[in-house]
Order: sequence, then C-alpha cells, then structure tokens
Amino acid sequence: MAENGADSSQKITIGLFGTCGGSKWRDPFMSEYKRLGINYFNPQIENWHESCADIEAQHLADDQIILFPVTSETYAAGSLAEVGFSILNAISLDDRRYFVILIVMELDSRLDNEVARKESLRSRALVKQHLKKLRLSNLYLVDSLEEMLAISLKLHEAVSLTEPLKRYNPHNRIKL
Repeated sequence: MAENGADSSQKITIGLFGTCGGSKWRDPFMSEYKRLGINYFNPQIENWHESCADIEAQHLADDQIILFPVTSETYAAGSLAEVGFSILNAISLDDRRYFVILIVMELDSRLDNEVARKESLRSRALVKQHLKKLRLSNLYLVDSLEEMLAISLKLHEAVSLTEPLKRYNPHNRIKL
C-alpha cells in the first residue's frame, strides 16, 4: 500500500479516502492524476491487512489534499466515521491541508437491509448538516464526483504554489 501515481519523491499527495468495498469511483481520478503526474494514495487494495491501517492513518494525517466521497454503493459506516476524524484534523489552526467531501444522500437499491439503510441515510444527513455549519476555509463540500475531481486539481495547483513557502513559516519549518 504505497503512494501511486507520479514520482514518490514529490511531496504533494492527494489521499483518495471514502467509499471502498469494490467501488470504482477512484478510477477516473487515478487516470487523471497519472496523466498529470500527480501523486495520490489509494487505500483500496485487494489484499488489505491490519498493518495497512497504520499506513492509511499516516496518509490521513499527512496528505495535503484529502478526498472523501461517500457514495451510494455502501452503507458507509466507516467512511462517515472517518469524515469526523478528518474534520478534527481540519480544525487545527495551523493546518494547511484541504478536505473535499461528497455525501450522496441516496443508496443503491441493492442495499436492502432496511435497518442499515435507515441508519445510513440518517448518518449521512447528520454529517452533511454538521459539515455545512462549519466555517473552515480548508473544507469543501461538493455535489458530484466531477466537482470533486475539478476541485482536487485546483487545490493541487494551489498547494504546488504554497508548499515551497512553508519553509518561511516558523511553525512549519522544513529542514533544508
């Protein structure tokens, strides 16, 4: 479970978190990032094991751009919980990272457990409303995967411009 995409020595990484469970939402993102030479981290791997949790947690804590789509393909209990942890990171006053979140407010008809459906829809509504109330300049709530991709590319441009300036901030000194 390593960074994928461009040269791994490049610092800026986009974390592709959110819905897993066989979802294919990451495919067009990874294709575009590869085409543009952008590093990304894909936590969805075929043979996931417990040690992967440490790697995921490190990326969630360190990647400059975090994407969190909660799609209609799963009940999303894990993804919705991770959104909360991400927002705790976003609240840090000196955080220069960006969080882009999509919460689809419907479920695939194949998800037919009525109790799980009801709880998932309730959780999605609560998380989305809480996100709307936050006034964080590094948090973006989008309505589609297309918007998410476009915003991630713009944020990558912005981080590419500001990353070299971190060395001048006394709280973010990069050792040269």
